[in-house]
Amino acid sequence: MTPTIEKLAPRAMLTVREALDTLLAAVHPVADIEQVATLDANGRVLAADQASTIDVPSADNTQMDGYAVRAADCVNGGASLRVAQRIPAGVVGEPLEFGTAARIFTGAMIPQGADAVVMQEQCEAQGDNVVIRHTPKAGEWIRRTGEDIVAGSTILAAGTRLRSQELGLAASVGLATLPVRRRVRVAVFFTGDELTMPGEAPNGQLAPGAIYNSNRFTLRGLLENFGCAFTDYGIVPDSLDATRATLREAAREHDLIITSGGVSVGEEDHIKPAVEAEGQLNMWQIAVKPGKPLAFGQVNRDGGSSYFIGLPGNPVSSFITFLLFVRPFLLRLQGVSGPVEPRAYGMRADFNLPKADRRNEFLRVRVNAGGGLELFTNQGSGVLTSTVWGDGLVDNPPGRVINEGDIVRFIPFAELQH
Repeated sequence: MTPTIEKLAPRAMLTVREALDTLLAAVHPVADIEQVATLDANGRVLAADQASTIDVPSADNTQMDGYAVRAADCVNGGASLRVAQRIPAGVVGEPLEFGTAARIFTGAMIPQGADAVVMQEQCEAQGDNVVIRHTPKAGEWIRRTGEDIVAGSTILAAGTRLRSQELGLAASVGLATLPVRRRVRVAVFFTGDELTMPGEAPNGQLAPGAIYNSNRFTLRGLLENFGCAFTDYGIVPDSLDATRATLREAAREHDLIITSGGVSVGEEDHIKPAVEAEGQLNMWQIAVKPGKPLAFGQVNRDGGSSYFIGLPGNPVSSFITFLLFVRPFLLRLQGVSGPVEPRAYGMRADFNLPKADRRNEFLRVRVNAGGGLELFTNQGSGVLTSTVWGDGLVDNPPGRVINEGDIVRFIPFAELQH
């Protein structure tokens, strides 16, 4: 499907909410569907509702190792019953005679006539008999047929991003394969003649003005976390022709193109004119700190186009804007139908932020031993150590100061990287 990108009228700065709403309104999930083995479906997005053809459990069974009995035979709290049979899991027992018990093991089917299980710790074996040191109630320690899942019921909804527990649930009703949307294909490249890859600097010494391309490692790692099939075009020279050529090649076979750097309007920033020449672009100034510049648009190809998102080049800005904007966009593109924004938790600030900013700040913090949040001392957009030191972000609204003891919105990194 060809993206339809709304061209926004120029304005001072978009709010985080406005930018995110615009991104999510423009994205359409990939349409192609694949049938994959349930064993291989981790992280994929379900393309159709899945229903169970069986009850789970499929028959009444025991939750405990113990003895299956008739509750009416055990009313005195010390009944001595003959052990008439032994029923391990996978064996169908004989109907239980009055005045007898069946030795039974976890998961085994309850024999006809039994209406309770007494755990073995409350029983005493005496030769061929067992003394029941308990007065059971009917239904005790029995899992009922269909208690978890009723045949015909929907167990997984289309648009679910499959985790280990969803795979286990699918397997529990016998689903060997699942229909999922194909993996999103992403192209990524990086602009800046100053960029150098680790291991390329002669004798490990960077040339004057050069920097290592840390964003390549961060963004690749994030794309892997989200199960994308991606092509890394590496570092593209700072020229309009080279940028346009890479965009054309990337658009041919990818759903989304992501770049890092070059989204400003300087003479050496070629992303804007290159995307405009090959498609359409919105250049946004977003009221967010860090990560104010963001570009969103499309790159044309024969018969369609690819989405385009240009991230800022500063390492923390690139990381934060990916988490805030690319992550929910990717999830929708993958076909996730439920909430795609991370959950925030109210937590106590064990720090002061006396100066309010006009932008929505995302502060790197970590959880201390007292259950409060500590602030990293340097919140600069190039300070990658803050992202490793921290446990997550405080979402601090524009114009708000923070006093020690205030409850703030905390978003753990664990909510942002899957």
